[in-house]
Amino acid sequence: MDYDLIIVRYGEIGVKSPKVRRRFENKLISNIKRKLKCEIDINQGRIFLYPENFNDAREVLSKTIGIVSFSPAVSTETDFDIIEETVNKYVKNLISEGSFSPENSFAIRCRRVGTHEFSSHEMAGFCGSVVVKATGAPVDLSNPDLALFVEVRDNKTYVYHEKIQGIGGLPIGTQGKVIALLSGGIDSPVAAFLMMKRGVEVIALHFNNYPYTGKSNEKVLKIVDKLNEYSPTPIKFYEAGYGEYLKKCIEDAPIRLTCVLCKSGMYRIAEEIAEKEGALAIVDGSSLGQVASQTLPNILATRYPTSMPVLSPLIGLDKIEIEEIGKKIGTLDISILPAPECTAVPQYPETNAKLDKVLEVLDEINFDAEVKKVVSSIKDRES
Repeated sequence: MDYDLIIVRYGEIGVKSPKVRRRFENKLISNIKRKLKCEIDINQGRIFLYPENFNDAREVLSKTIGIVSFSPAVSTETDFDIIEETVNKYVKNLISEGSFSPENSFAIRCRRVGTHEFSSHEMAGFCGSVVVKATGAPVDLSNPDLALFVEVRDNKTYVYHEKIQGIGGLPIGTQGKVIALLSGGIDSPVAAFLMMKRGVEVIALHFNNYPYTGKSNEKVLKIVDKLNEYSPTPIKFYEAGYGEYLKKCIEDAPIRLTCVLCKSGMYRIAEEIAEKEGALAIVDGSSLGQVASQTLPNILATRYPTSMPVLSPLIGLDKIEIEEIGKKIGTLDISILPAPECTAVPQYPETNAKLDKVLEVLDEINFDAEVKKVVSSIKDRES
């Protein structure tokens, strides 16, 4: 099929106030152009995209956050004779490609914007007669094998048969920055993705627990690369050497509190990076009750020393739900690759930490000084 353009649709952007809507539209267009060579026009809630390569465009648009659906289309003039010629050629091309057969049923779905001397129903009937005349195919308005869309917009008409599902959400960059705690596990990449889908720019922060885990961060870098497929710009990546801090916790604090103290340190260090990057929140993969540090008492205790909001988009999801999202976005297969377990985890971790006791222990291990040590050694991926 010789397509002229791709019609791109967005969802909740359209319900914003005119000023906000324009800003979000411009950000979405900017995000598309960062990954795709194309020309773009926008009119009445539709983005009309003219790519140099349609295969590349399909790949990019399917992973561009903010797009609800898109359709490769053929454009023509809003003239009955020219529309007849266009629809005739379009259907015959579908037959030659094997996408449609005269034995298949079809329906015309017509949408009209602007002032015309005909109704949408009349245009649909006209285009339906063209298809019947060209192919002899039966009409089935309820459950057709092929839905042929005819979209009339003032003096231009567009014909297409596919509505390719997009990710939806808000364009990345419209909601500020966050620091996403990113491990090599299943949950944290999904949490980062869900925040990206709400329009935030994610900055990844990984804690390398060596010698209590493996030294390599290759698995985490693969996860970042996968998330980059959905980001208009490369995700900035920080890695913190966390082994010395964990050693301090193990040697100078009650062993049952190791996981609580570990998570407390992560949040405080993330807060330091957030201040440097101008980020407004921290994101993690907490799912209530899933592991020891994610019980309600422990969530209170671990986040108390941090003044910045900690967002946990997975908090009410179970493991199966999280894995389904991970599978859909492509991070699950990376997350389940073999990796050493953290040996700092005690045999019986505390699940009901008392806030006053945790604060007392943090003071005993000189928490603020230990955090500063870790922060001073952090480098980003590009350093």
